[in-house]
Amino acid sequence: MTIQVNGESRGVGDGQTVATLLHELDIRADRVAVELNLEILDRNDFETRGLREGDRVEILSFIGGGAE
Repeated sequence: MTIQVNGESRGVGDGQTVATLLHELDIRADRVAVELNLEILDRNDFETRGLREGDRVEILSFIGGGAE
């Protein structure tokens, strides 16, 4: 099936979850927020939320920094 990840088409297997997608992309789940179809997912749902045809996933990384 095909989904959108950060605006790019990506093929994924049936039964893939948000957690398995992050693992496949070599992204640590504790360092990102995931928006799925315009809804921010709770990190506890990454393991159980299955991906579906046409889903739109945005993976947002946290960037440290601050004022000088």
